[in-house]
Amino acid sequence: MKPLNALAAAVMTIVMAGAPLAARATDLLDVWHAASTHDPDVAISQAARGAGEARRAQASALWRPTVTLSGNAARMSANTGTTGANFSAPAFGQSNGVAFNTSINDGNASGWTLEARQPLISRERRAQSQQLDISADAADLEWQSSRQDLMLHTVQRYFDVILAQRKLDLLKRQHSAVGRAWAQAKDRFAIGDAPVTDTYEASARAESLRAQVLAADNELQLAQMALSDATGLVSPSLQMLSPAGSAVPEALPPLAHWLALAADGNPQLRMQLAKARVAQEETVKLGAAASAKLDLVAQAGAQRLSGSGDFGPASNTTRQAMIGVQLTIPLYTGGYRSARQAEALHLEDKALAEVDRTRQQINQQTRAAWLGLQAGSARIGALAESLKASRARLDATQLGRQVGDRTTLDLLNAESDASSAELALLQARVDLLLNQLRLQALAGQLDEARLEAVNTLLQR
Repeated sequence: MKPLNALAAAVMTIVMAGAPLAARATDLLDVWHAASTHDPDVAISQAARGAGEARRAQASALWRPTVTLSGNAARMSANTGTTGANFSAPAFGQSNGVAFNTSINDGNASGWTLEARQPLISRERRAQSQQLDISADAADLEWQSSRQDLMLHTVQRYFDVILAQRKLDLLKRQHSAVGRAWAQAKDRFAIGDAPVTDTYEASARAESLRAQVLAADNELQLAQMALSDATGLVSPSLQMLSPAGSAVPEALPPLAHWLALAADGNPQLRMQLAKARVAQEETVKLGAAASAKLDLVAQAGAQRLSGSGDFGPASNTTRQAMIGVQLTIPLYTGGYRSARQAEALHLEDKALAEVDRTRQQINQQTRAAWLGLQAGSARIGALAESLKASRARLDATQLGRQVGDRTTLDLLNAESDASSAELALLQARVDLLLNQLRLQALAGQLDEARLEAVNTLLQR
């Protein structure tokens, strides 16, 4: 019995421990952690970042020595003839007008060459190295920008589900209320207490709401699917947390502060500046001053030819070795290099213009997010009062309808206005939190700590 009791106790412990987890609502950090390992954009940005690190290694390798080994084998014929030569050798004396002739027909030729080359001076290579380093830095910025964009998109998808669910709930509630009003209108018309137009109005509104419910249900399914695709979580089974009524950010620094942060830290702007620097280095690389280069060269090799010729079997072997410096200056390239430089100059102007355009766009987006935050609290307060007034109007209209002072159309309009006010208030709270995250992303400061601060403003 004791083992069975112990087993039962263990099972109960597991169940009790798992129960809070199953009941715990899914917040922004939960969906972000899921998206950061499941969303395909993560793999794309990680691969791009790895490629950037490889470019940094390429930049370092440009200034290291290169070693090349080459070999050849072929069938070859060679004939040489020398006349009028001077010949001298021990025991043979000296002779003038000597002729030497060698001949190998269809012989075996082979050889090898080993060369080591160390770049010493090359403005073109230096520009290429700087381009690779800048490109590697841009890959890091692209990863940071992609991570911030994914965080924003994940939060947006999370709130899209909440808004779609609330919209569907409000429409269903409104449809149910209209259905009750329709039934009451028919009953009152049957006893002669209400005109037939009340029945028609309630019927038309009910059918219109039924169509809206179907559209809202489709909208909710699409939002849930988008969240599931990004996170791997089953959206319909998640318990979502809505923004709380007190979801108000801390004191907002002035706009000039955020514009300065965005000018220095925005990843998109810094990426565009990096592209402009790459374009400038391309112009330098193709300039006349960058065309000359000086290399340290060491070379060793051998060539051998053997076979039979006009004078019998013969062979010829040559060996050589050298070390020195090699200066290369292209004198004429048919206009190709100057045309490439002209192209690079125009691309540099294009890159600089794109920097100005991006800076302008970032400033506009920063202003929009800042103004949205600045007015967000007042907007939420106004919408909260509007909702309060809409609900009071609905209560009064329901009472007036019962005593005959209000028509069925008045009641239907009051129901619609109250639902719209409730949805507008939730949308305003969502916009406030999103603008807070957007502003931090524009400044290049959006991370998990910032997301956690927004997460604390959700209803528990």
